[in-house]
Amino acid sequence: MYMKCTKSFYMEEKNMANEPLDMFCYQCSQTARGTGCTVRGTCGKTPTVARLQDNLIYAMKGISAYNYHANELGARDEEVDDFLTEGLYTTLTNVNFDTQDLINMGLKAGEANVKVMKLLKEAHNEKYGEPTPTEVKVGAQAGPGILVTGHDLKALEELLKQTEGTGINIYTHSEMLPAHGYPELRKYEHLKGQLGGAWFDQKKIFAKYNVAILGTSNCVLLPKDEYKDRFFTMGVAKLPDIPVIENYDFTPLIEKAKELGDLEPEELTTITTGFGVSTILSLAPKIKELVEAGKIKRFFLVGGCDSPLPQMKYYREFVENLPEDTIILTLACGKFRFNDLDLGDIEGIPRLLDMGQCNDAIAAVDVALALCDLFGVELNDLPLTIVLSWMEQKAAAILWSLFYLGKKDILIGPILPAWANDDIVNVLVDTFNLTPIGDPKEDIKKIMG
Repeated sequence: MYMKCTKSFYMEEKNMANEPLDMFCYQCSQTARGTGCTVRGTCGKTPTVARLQDNLIYAMKGISAYNYHANELGARDEEVDDFLTEGLYTTLTNVNFDTQDLINMGLKAGEANVKVMKLLKEAHNEKYGEPTPTEVKVGAQAGPGILVTGHDLKALEELLKQTEGTGINIYTHSEMLPAHGYPELRKYEHLKGQLGGAWFDQKKIFAKYNVAILGTSNCVLLPKDEYKDRFFTMGVAKLPDIPVIENYDFTPLIEKAKELGDLEPEELTTITTGFGVSTILSLAPKIKELVEAGKIKRFFLVGGCDSPLPQMKYYREFVENLPEDTIILTLACGKFRFNDLDLGDIEGIPRLLDMGQCNDAIAAVDVALALCDLFGVELNDLPLTIVLSWMEQKAAAILWSLFYLGKKDILIGPILPAWANDDIVNVLVDTFNLTPIGDPKEDIKKIMG
């Protein structure tokens, strides 16, 4: 049954592309027909080798994103840097045709990603304090504003310093939401709240609110004309004809915010973020008591990327239909599919725990491993199900981190990764029981038994 499901996903992907390509490689000047090898490499490379090399590149892109943010805060790990060099070299033309070795490199990427996520998390906590639960206001408030999107907390901190006392309100968008949980960031009273949800709503949200906008990292889209003249980027984020902030000097951005004037206040709602590792582990005795009493039956980690695909509605339906004796951990922008839900609590333990942005994924790993210690079980024996939404390169790195840690029975969607041909899927199924999502209610029935 599983393989039938897997192949249907894979074939659907091929049909959507209208061209049944087994691979696509144009690394060298000898590609087939001068355009690209689509069946087998002229060098002898098989489709599986090509796809595993692609996967490794995606994973390294994700690791590099984490590494960049850690480096910006002065944190480095030579082992991570060494892996990135080795991994990239492994993907070059005519270097490594060994399928098993490339799978092993994927697991090595997972190990490097665990290291770099820990590095970044420690740097964030040292700089800004460990996150604690915080109610965040959603909606516009009176006064001029600046909206910050992306993942770069250092950029947000520097902006908060430079706008203190100016009367300008600072709002977060998308993956900046968890910034409100850090004590050293939320101490700024003009960090007012959140506007919008996941990254892909930015064209609607940025056009709606007459504010200056700062894009700090990835997930930035080409701007619409309605707000192009008030858009700024910084760091690695750059867009055609858009001003770039240099050396954390936000003067042009601040002047633009003043020029635009006040926002019209809206009726505000709230969402809660900031459930850091220490906060959750402080609840460990109560959690153990509730589990042993049968009042908590299972933990779910529902996280990952969001996207505009209609299949993404699965994740809200999944969370909505989970039994009331379950706890949901979430992080990354996938949470915007359901983080507005009021799921209540289990004797004081909130059922929905927002642990942060995709850069905080290691926090969920730390909690899972701590729960293993709490109950004296191995990771795959813990009553924990991971349901991942797939979109971009950091998701690839995190998936291989979970494989490296030995986690099995992961559900993934809304479609399977494009690099996963039948051969790769067979390996992942046999080794880790990687399973594509199906119908939310049916998936819950299978999980809960």
